[in-house]
Amino acid sequence: MSNSRQLLDFINKSKTAFQAAYEVKDILDRNGYTELKESDSWDLKEGGKYYVMKNNSALIGFEIGNGEIEEEGFRLIGAHTDSPGFRIKPNAEIKAEGTYIKLNTEVYGGPILSTWFDRPLSIAGRVTLKSDNVFKPEVRLVDIEKPVLIIPSLAIHMNRGVNDGYSFNAQKDTLPLLGLENEESGKVFADAAKADLEKDGYLLSLLATTLNVEASDILDFDLFLYEYEKGSLVGLNEELISVGRLDDLWMVFAGLKAITESKTINATKVLVALDNEEIGSLTKQGANSNILENILERIVLGLGKGREEFRRAVSNSIMISADLAHAVHPNYGEKCDPTNKPVLGGGPVLKIAASGSYSTDSYASAIFKAVCEKANVPCQVFVNRSDMKGGTTIGPISAGKLNIPVIDMGAPLLSMHSIRELASVKDNEYTIKAFTEFLS
Repeated sequence: MSNSRQLLDFINKSKTAFQAAYEVKDILDRNGYTELKESDSWDLKEGGKYYVMKNNSALIGFEIGNGEIEEEGFRLIGAHTDSPGFRIKPNAEIKAEGTYIKLNTEVYGGPILSTWFDRPLSIAGRVTLKSDNVFKPEVRLVDIEKPVLIIPSLAIHMNRGVNDGYSFNAQKDTLPLLGLENEESGKVFADAAKADLEKDGYLLSLLATTLNVEASDILDFDLFLYEYEKGSLVGLNEELISVGRLDDLWMVFAGLKAITESKTINATKVLVALDNEEIGSLTKQGANSNILENILERIVLGLGKGREEFRRAVSNSIMISADLAHAVHPNYGEKCDPTNKPVLGGGPVLKIAASGSYSTDSYASAIFKAVCEKANVPCQVFVNRSDMKGGTTIGPISAGKLNIPVIDMGAPLLSMHSIRELASVKDNEYTIKAFTEFLS
């Protein structure tokens, strides 16, 4: 299977950050990595391959290098598992206009709202269940895997100005329709003995049926909407990749390919796939916590060394913060900086900002350009127009917390934060090659 087909398969399975983390886990398991628990004592070996999960939605994988860790340091590739979209609220069911059943949702991150309309949608995420220990509820991932929702547009006859620019209200306009309340609705659950539609409602009954549990055992959930239709290769020669959640599962995939397919080196290689970047990273499983520093210290301590060696190891380290970059748009060329216009198929993109919203400086830039040159990969540069505010990444957070050079880069993308983003097959190959060289 080609790398682009593998990328599509990875993203199609990674409906939410939870499913994405477990896809990464599955691939690492198949490549000889061992799971470590934060609550256990670590006894690590040279050349050993390990990973740690956090919150079922973030994962840090690493391979111990052959050299002394305080001298060789860490080589890190960081990305994030979450993507913009909609999260289902508690007590979500709303009955409207006598017969409609819709779900109450809230916007997660910064999606392009209009792209979510009139598409078959499904539900995935995490459900927490009762257990014998109230402090450790049972966690189950769930994926409905059926097109059970849709957000219908208002007819143009009732919204004549929609094509002139319409401001969507996230509480009113974007609530998804689950179905119609009538006798036919109950047939979905007719064969499910554990579901009580009248008592539990449609959503809890759907979850209980899918997980084969009692609805009364469901304590809470973290559920998100996703586009039911899978991604695909498009274009005259299938040179383009059309799929949601490229931001940032594409970089998770590229980093995963690089760490599993590169040979052991003197430095310790680390894949950092954290959650909640789209909402600022300030969670226990996000970059704006001490999770990464804690894990790196545990690695050094697990090798029988001390805090002094840990600080030395960090000082000899370098990181790639891998997120997506804006390609110049064929219809909106004026939105790009006049002299820095990345294109699809032109290779990885260094991201630079005087404001510090990207962490790349000339030192970090020089390293990445040299890596790309050695890998025979073209390299592009992105800088925002001076009259437009851009986004940010985990790069500045990681650089500030670890005090190390962090290369802020990405692969060029169109339709960023749409339900369906657009990338280039060539750039997938280029990015994997560059990351593999970085870890070689």
